[in-house]
Amino acid sequence: MLLLAFDTATPAVTAAVHDGTTVLAETDQVDARRHGELLLPAIDRVLRAAGVDKHRLTGIAVGVGPGPYTGLRVGLVTAAALGHALDLPVHGVCTLDAIAHQARTEGLTGPFTVATDARRKEVYWASYDADGRRTEGPGVDRPAELSPHPRAVGAGALLYPETFPGAHGPEHVSAGALAAFAAAELAAGRELLPNAPLYLRRPDAQVPAGYKAVLPA
Repeated sequence: MLLLAFDTATPAVTAAVHDGTTVLAETDQVDARRHGELLLPAIDRVLRAAGVDKHRLTGIAVGVGPGPYTGLRVGLVTAAALGHALDLPVHGVCTLDAIAHQARTEGLTGPFTVATDARRKEVYWASYDADGRRTEGPGVDRPAELSPHPRAVGAGALLYPETFPGAHGPEHVSAGALAAFAAAELAAGRELLPNAPLYLRRPDAQVPAGYKAVLPA
């Protein structure tokens, strides 16, 4: 197994190469406005650092959100293009699951909630049991409408301490954690998600209703 993994569902542009056992190379850069500019150089950087030719890859793992429309589609389109060009399977991973996997790897115990910033004073969230299995979500809600577990991680949890007291990192997703989660699921024979976005709500940019045509019919 030799996976290229990346995610653009949060402000972090993150990429990694994983050999089925360990992360060979990883890079992370937090910049919510430059996903399209940063992703391909990040992919090239981790492939070079790992000493891996792209033609040796056996698959691609990509974060499918939930996340904002503009940033998320950069990763999904890139995964689809690379998968097609290299004839590789593309495995989708819920970004919240990858953050949960990282939190567990870093020593978090007991049931917990992962929350990322969904803007509009809302969070994307999911709940996990003591074994790290998702038990509820993903969803998008205002923090005050939630009854999260006492333990919480993620940028969304850190933004709203009144709902998530004692929240801590990991703040954003790590491609290394995403790759490790995908590798473990694939090794166990479990299917991952398709390369399709988990938007959970309509995009911010919409065609206005009731506009007047400027050209004759």
